[in-house]
Amino acid sequence: MTNKLALFIGTVALSTLALAGPKNYTVVLPTPTKAGSVDLAPGDYKVKVDGSNAIFTDEHTHASVTVPVKVENTETKFNATTLDTKMQGNTAQLLAIELGGSKVKLEFGK
Repeated sequence: MTNKLALFIGTVALSTLALAGPKNYTVVLPTPTKAGSVDLAPGDYKVKVDGSNAIFTDEHTHASVTVPVKVENTETKFNATTLDTKMQGNTAQLLAIELGGSKVKLEFGK
């Protein structure tokens, strides 16, 4: 009986760790976009925050790139994930991402 209890506790502990891991946010880039010094093709991406880095994973190719960011914690929670960009020619320069459902804002340097 103690082996089953230990197995149950271990399973619950691992499940809790999996749920507490970094959350992924979905962003859609309609045009070529520059995040920091990294060029991103148009498409759907999952964004995950890892310390002072944002990891962009293309949902179709599963290729990932890491971009340094300044993580800012705000007082109020964002309702939706929004991108702050400015156009430079045919390329959008990503300035910031407000992560919906969180109080986290990612700011990108040039």
